[in-house]
Amino acid sequence: MPGLSGHPTLRRLLCGGLAGGPRLCARPNSGCPSWTRERTLVAVKPDGVQRRLVGDVIQRFERRGFKLVGMKMLQVPESLLAEHYHELRRKPFYPALISYMSSGPVVAMVWEGPNVVCASRAMIGHTNSAEAAPGTIRGDFSIHISRNVIHASDSVEGAQREIQLWFQSSELVDWADEGHHGSAGPA
Repeated sequence: MPGLSGHPTLRRLLCGGLAGGPRLCARPNSGCPSWTRERTLVAVKPDGVQRRLVGDVIQRFERRGFKLVGMKMLQVPESLLAEHYHELRRKPFYPALISYMSSGPVVAMVWEGPNVVCASRAMIGHTNSAEAAPGTIRGDFSIHISRNVIHASDSVEGAQREIQLWFQSSELVDWADEGHHGSAGPA
């Protein structure tokens, strides 16, 4: 029987489903297998690319033990952004968001590892840079809520949807990660 953190509703609450509220991460019960083939989309936004922060972001994810399975740099078409941000289309900031996200290159990545969705949300920090804790990516690098360096999927379901939007399956690479216990799958 999977741990409670595997339950979608509880996982959403624990990993950031409450807007503006604190985000907590829960790991599966230690009696359960710790490996799940969980993946998340992480994108360094135009301000992060322009400020040459891509390497810093990659380094943090690698040091955490996550496995990079897909990466590309692109000038994001407005059609992709409209699909990605479809839930925000009625918000007053939506036109500015689309304009900003299409203003420069974005580096999109897919990271894999145990609890990678929840852990990546904790690593990037609060959307509002004024509230992002020091040591998080946004806490260390973000200047303003509208220029917050990075995007990461907010749920396992959201990650699956976003990865399918941003990547063809042929662009994702399965590779053995035998040197790191934190992200190595079962043999």
